[in-house]
Amino acid sequence: MEFRPIERTHDAFQQPVTAEQIRAMCSRAFGSRVEVISAVELGNGMYNNTYRVDIGGNGPVILRVAPEPARQYRIERELMRNEHSSVPFLAPIAPMIPRTLAADFTREIIGRDYLFQTMLDGIPGPEGIGNYPRPQWTSFFRQMGEIAASIHAVRGEHFGPVTGPWFDTWSEALIAHFTDLAADLDDSGLDATDVREVAAAAHKYAAVLDEVTEPRLLHGDLWTVNVMMDPDAAEPTINGVFDNDRTSWGDPESDWVIFMAGKKPGTERDAFWESYGPRPSTASAAQRSLFYLAKHIGALRLERHRLGNAEAVPESYEQMRDVLDQLR
Repeated sequence: MEFRPIERTHDAFQQPVTAEQIRAMCSRAFGSRVEVISAVELGNGMYNNTYRVDIGGNGPVILRVAPEPARQYRIERELMRNEHSSVPFLAPIAPMIPRTLAADFTREIIGRDYLFQTMLDGIPGPEGIGNYPRPQWTSFFRQMGEIAASIHAVRGEHFGPVTGPWFDTWSEALIAHFTDLAADLDDSGLDATDVREVAAAAHKYAAVLDEVTEPRLLHGDLWTVNVMMDPDAAEPTINGVFDNDRTSWGDPESDWVIFMAGKKPGTERDAFWESYGPRPSTASAAQRSLFYLAKHIGALRLERHRLGNAEAVPESYEQMRDVLDQLR
């Protein structure tokens, strides 16, 4: 078996598995007679460990291994299980997402969740879009708007992550998120005072937040890094969506894809709104958007800390201060 892991330090968040463990996982998923020819770790993800595994006649498959439970933040609790449960709700984009071939959440082999998926065709979005002249990028973002709209059209029965915990109101779900985020920051040795202030403001503005009464499906991580593109298409064409583990039920305006699409107005990203539709322009929507911005700033702060990007962490405090000034 050819085994090519990514070399990491002992204290890195992502910890690799061994060749023997990969053989054991393949044997459990595909039978004791499976022949594991190679396992190559892919480096484009920052949470799960991802491997391209060649199992002979069955072709290459993707193996994703979740972090150890003790390494998982509260706001990222059991994301792999969340993705597994979200697949039926992602039916509108079913042809684009990988199929699950096997999943093992017993933690008997390595003490971590893992699953095998089909390997999507194409090339990663950041690589693919660079192969086209910039004026053609509008096609890419228009497709992104179509995909986001089809996901957001799916209705739910409660607010919160797909696997829970669930909440009856949108304000309760957001307050719970900010409470968990503050605890995660505490555990990481970072100041969480501003996040607690946002949680207190969410209590104060609960009536505004609870104008959102119908939970919609949110992808949570949809953007260029999590799509595949057709390398032979005449114009930028998205043909795959992966890393669907941050799905939840909530206000579409709070989704990551909305935040990213609106980040650089006056650029090719504006094509997103042509297919997605206009954003709400009420005063209440503007107030809610401040909480959504705080949600993204806080999550990015935690992720930058986890990745060892200490120089970028202070910026998040300045950004959160601006949000709190507007909420006050």
